[in-house]
Amino acid sequence: MRVWERRYGFPNPERDHFGERIYSIDQVDRLRAIRRLMDIGYRPGKIIGLSLEDLQALAESVSQPAPIASEDQAADLDQFMNVLKSHEIEDLRRQLSQRVLRLGLARFVSELVAPLTEKVGDTWARGQLEIYEEHLFTESMQVVLRNAISTIPQPGSRPRVLLTTFPSEPHGMGLLMVEALLALEGCRCFSLGVQTPVWDIVLAAQAQDIDLVVLSFSPVMNPTLVVDGLTELRAKLPKSVEIWAGGRCPVLSRRAPDGIRVVTEFSDLTKSVLDWRHRHSL
Repeated sequence: MRVWERRYGFPNPERDHFGERIYSIDQVDRLRAIRRLMDIGYRPGKIIGLSLEDLQALAESVSQPAPIASEDQAADLDQFMNVLKSHEIEDLRRQLSQRVLRLGLARFVSELVAPLTEKVGDTWARGQLEIYEEHLFTESMQVVLRNAISTIPQPGSRPRVLLTTFPSEPHGMGLLMVEALLALEGCRCFSLGVQTPVWDIVLAAQAQDIDLVVLSFSPVMNPTLVVDGLTELRAKLPKSVEIWAGGRCPVLSRRAPDGIRVVTEFSDLTKSVLDWRHRHSL
């Protein structure tokens, strides 16, 4: 913030009687709004001069449109949001775990986890959810999903799938959802978590005799980094190892590099696995 003071003239704090900086509530609110927009790809120099109202309007304009939901589904999502905002985290995890048992893992992912995750992200982008609340949701959902994945009786043998994200992609919820669905299809999954350098992905693929490398990209990812990273990874992996890329990053549908299979919908995963097995006579 001191660099911003010198470079942009904002924030402009006052001083207390000890000479320490004091920031007004208005400046703190603007800083929070700027932080949210920076997290979805904006550079500070482009937005730091905007008023709080303009910053909030910009966040509204770039929020991902929510999928059309039935009244029952919308009410269901709102109920989970209310539990989250009440900070009843143990109750949230209990209700999520009960829903896995009721729906089964595949429906749980497609009918609840995916739309609820989008709603949480959209609510946070609008400034209606604090960062710590979003983190509590993410951690709770990850715990529930990992527990559900661990109950799948016996992992298959092929394809052997490596799941991760590139170093600039910190979001791993989509990756975990994909892992759950692939495990249900009998794939043998190995997750590296998030933010793995390209060369380490190559080394892990070699060590685990991987058939498919699956990468997840959220809308905040820089398009150039996505394309360059996928191009580099494709060049370093043998052609026998396929690369599947998914997520909501727009560049995937516009100009994915050659040799990359784009799978943007969860419903396409089953078909893609069946296609892989057919081509490999499994």
